[in-house]
Amino acid sequence: MKNVLEWLERTALRCPDKIAVDDGNVVLSFEELRDLARRMGSGLAKETNPGCPVAVYLSKSSLVLAAMMGVVYAGCFYVMIDPEQPKERVRRICDVLCPELVITDEYGEELFREIPGKIPTVRIVDLMRTPADLTRLKAIRKESRREDLLYGIFTSGSTGMPKGVMVSHDAVLKFIGHFTELFQITKEDRIGNQAPFDFDVSVKDIYSSLMTGASLYLIPRDDFRTPARLLDLLCEKKITTLIWAVSALCLISTLKGLEYRTPEFVRKVLFSGEVMPSGQLSAWQKALPQAEFVNLYGPSEITCNCTWFRVDHPAGRGEKLPIGKPFPGRRVFLVDESGKEVAEKGRTGEICVSGESLSEGYYGNPKMTAEKFPVDPERGRYYKTGDLGYFGEDGNLYFSGRRDFQIKHMGHRIELEEVERAMEQVDGVTRSCCVLDRRKERLVAFYLGEEKTARIRKGMQSLVPRYMIPAKFCQVDGMPLTKNGKIDRTYFLRKVEMQDG
Repeated sequence: MKNVLEWLERTALRCPDKIAVDDGNVVLSFEELRDLARRMGSGLAKETNPGCPVAVYLSKSSLVLAAMMGVVYAGCFYVMIDPEQPKERVRRICDVLCPELVITDEYGEELFREIPGKIPTVRIVDLMRTPADLTRLKAIRKESRREDLLYGIFTSGSTGMPKGVMVSHDAVLKFIGHFTELFQITKEDRIGNQAPFDFDVSVKDIYSSLMTGASLYLIPRDDFRTPARLLDLLCEKKITTLIWAVSALCLISTLKGLEYRTPEFVRKVLFSGEVMPSGQLSAWQKALPQAEFVNLYGPSEITCNCTWFRVDHPAGRGEKLPIGKPFPGRRVFLVDESGKEVAEKGRTGEICVSGESLSEGYYGNPKMTAEKFPVDPERGRYYKTGDLGYFGEDGNLYFSGRRDFQIKHMGHRIELEEVERAMEQVDGVTRSCCVLDRRKERLVAFYLGEEKTARIRKGMQSLVPRYMIPAKFCQVDGMPLTKNGKIDRTYFLRKVEMQDG
């Protein structure tokens, strides 16, 4: 097998009438998804050349999934661009990507007329009307290789320019093969998709479905603002599998959604993106005692995940979950600041990954690719994650935070995430975010919960050294999230700066 479309075609033959994707408005069977993707691919093949980038400037939907597969049928690779992103960021993505074509709608056409470069656009409704040219599609497939790019995902860059992480068919074929086998995803599963299509968590949803014949249900973003509506949907659609960002799960549990209704059909909860607070995990475990809970870890650059840990016991108060052991075909190791491998248990180093399913690097940026994906005679090609971790006595890998979130305060090195984990062990605190106010050289904590500042401070005294206790605590009504579902630390940094100003 050399192309993910072989999964779609095989599943369409095996169970043509089974629901492939349902977005609440449009439901497509696997046969309908395949046929629509072929029509769109035939239209795209008239306008593009194989191997070129095609941007999709549309919100996730059943028809958009067909368009993504249409891009692949045309021999190109797709890059999703969320229409809710600021116009300036869309322009910067296009500056890096230089897409050959943009699939969009009437609104998107207007936007791209304003963006310099005169990038051609095509409306998705026009592609849907194109007759399928199976002869042309067959010729394109014949020339395809496992190493061809499948998709690109743009993440934020430290220079202000977005970074385009490029992933091949080979990387996805290998990773999803392991993923579906480890977690026993089958055609009987109903996957509730939380992540937007420009976030790599959705890769697991989409391709697990195409490979196994599991049905994919796209949950509208607005439903996450109303936990009751979201839980009604999970029950109505009999969702069995949640592959979600930690913040999405915490949104339901912190707002007492699980007290309203239990998503009784859920049997697998696989979470990633941030450290899962033990209190929130415990709430989910109590609501779903028969479900399997798995902690996943890995950045986009290694294709979704590189380690996993099955939680086989009730989460203890303040417990630090391991991120586990590597997926098959991977090697995960630690290096110190000099680049030497860290062998001792308990010693912290930068998490690095080699082996299968590494991305091809950053689009149009060979310098950054060489820096982040060094090639070593002994290790081979590997990726430096920028995350810190250590191996425990149990042999599992533990996450210690981002190098970016390690600060120097009062002469001590502090992991902001360790401060947050201590706060969340105090009764009455459900979620937290800690930042360093550099002007006043003090830690400032923002938190969700009913507890008073004095009791939080007192509760933390038995958990962390005095220098790790924030000088200021701010109770908030909600935790703003980034587009990828993580707590928006930059928002709270700006809030501190405004208060100081």
